[in-house]
Amino acid sequence: MPYATGFRPGLFAGRTYIVTGGGSGIGRCTAHELAALGAHAALVGRTPEKLERVAGEIAEDGGHASAWPCDIRDELQVRATVQGILQARGRIDGLVNNAGGQYRSELRDISTKGFEAVVRNNLTGGFIFMRETYTQWMEARGGSIVNIIADIWNGWPNFSHSAAARGGMHTLTECAACEWSAAGVRVNSVAPGAIMTSGLDTYEAKDDAYIKRVPTKVPMQRFGTEAEVSAAIVFLLSPMAAYITGSCVRVDGGAPNAREVWWPLQAHDKAPAFDGFHRAVKPGLFSE
Repeated sequence: MPYATGFRPGLFAGRTYIVTGGGSGIGRCTAHELAALGAHAALVGRTPEKLERVAGEIAEDGGHASAWPCDIRDELQVRATVQGILQARGRIDGLVNNAGGQYRSELRDISTKGFEAVVRNNLTGGFIFMRETYTQWMEARGGSIVNIIADIWNGWPNFSHSAAARGGMHTLTECAACEWSAAGVRVNSVAPGAIMTSGLDTYEAKDDAYIKRVPTKVPMQRFGTEAEVSAAIVFLLSPMAAYITGSCVRVDGGAPNAREVWWPLQAHDKAPAFDGFHRAVKPGLFSE
């Protein structure tokens, strides 16, 4: 069963795209869709085994991918990884800055070390990858960058460290869109809301009840799928988005618009999901 992409076959034939965080979740799904459309997916992440597994999946499906173990927070590693991909592939057409993560905690309980670790993972690492991809290739040849942020609108209580970092990435996207436009580089972001992904398994057991009630606070009354996020990313990378830069596409079921103090949400099942990813696996929390 192939990836059920809505884009035309061969859209990215002969192109190479870097996907950070490509060993799981949204990154894994996006890499599969890009490969299904003819691209070579250069998978970046800290765990070689995860990257090799996804590269193997893509090969089984008839696509092309390679694994590039790298800690995006390490400047020298990132520089060497971009150099390696260029030597191996000869080009970088786009970057999907997807790697990141956070934990749930009240602001008062976040240590300085914990705050800085999340910011370095969700902002600094993305900046380093953007800069190296730009200076080593895109500045002279153009390209497209999509930064993955989050549903940070109106604040993100209990995730303040990540909200600060993702907000920084949102603004960084807008800055780069201006500074790099003369080089033919488009820079946009995608803001996923509550997505049914393996990332939910990284939270502690004490957060299970909190996670399970999230859809009741979303107008569309469900979690989003990895494929729904990937579709937005692929569109922004594609030629159809040629006049879009400095923008953010929300994939959040309308969550930031829900203001129950004025308009109580109604339970319903009228928002069917797009489940295009043929290898999607539910997180353990929802596997029963």
